[in-house]
Amino acid sequence: MKKGIAGESILVSAIHACRSRLNAFIRRRMSVRDEADDVLQEVTYQLMKIEQPVENVAAWLFRAARNEMTDRWRKKREFSLSELSTSADAAEDELEITLFGTPQTPEDDYLSALFWEELETALDELPATQCEAFVKTELQGYSIKQLAQESGLGEQTWLSRKHKAVLYLRVRLHSLYDQLIEQ
Repeated sequence: MKKGIAGESILVSAIHACRSRLNAFIRRRMSVRDEADDVLQEVTYQLMKIEQPVENVAAWLFRAARNEMTDRWRKKREFSLSELSTSADAAEDELEITLFGTPQTPEDDYLSALFWEELETALDELPATQCEAFVKTELQGYSIKQLAQESGLGEQTWLSRKHKAVLYLRVRLHSLYDQLIEQ
């Protein structure tokens, strides 16, 4: 099924709506600007090629970007093992790929499941308003501006709620993070 003109314009609008967030997301995770631009271009191209409708374009783009970065990281790792750093940044990158990338081993599956279970438990401990702010912005792809418009509450209110949630989750999940990094 080919997209019609109306379908393409909706898709282009959806891409433009989340492009700056997606670009920032990619650049935070890639050290070379040209590579980050390539990832952004590649996931946009992949979306344009899809034949079936995509329900949540923003979520799809972020997932595709994460997968593309993981693939590129793995390819680079295969060819330049000597360039890998043993620093904390490298350990964090590897942990991020294990938790958020496509699982490659049963251990990756286990660690990912453990993380998501702990995150869910920690989210349940938050006040409902803070949990909502975190889940919608970090897991569902909402912007603070969207939340403010939909709820009628100010952007600062949403930012404050999210900030408090992030602070709590950092403390709450710190020991799990340390355990995962040590492995």
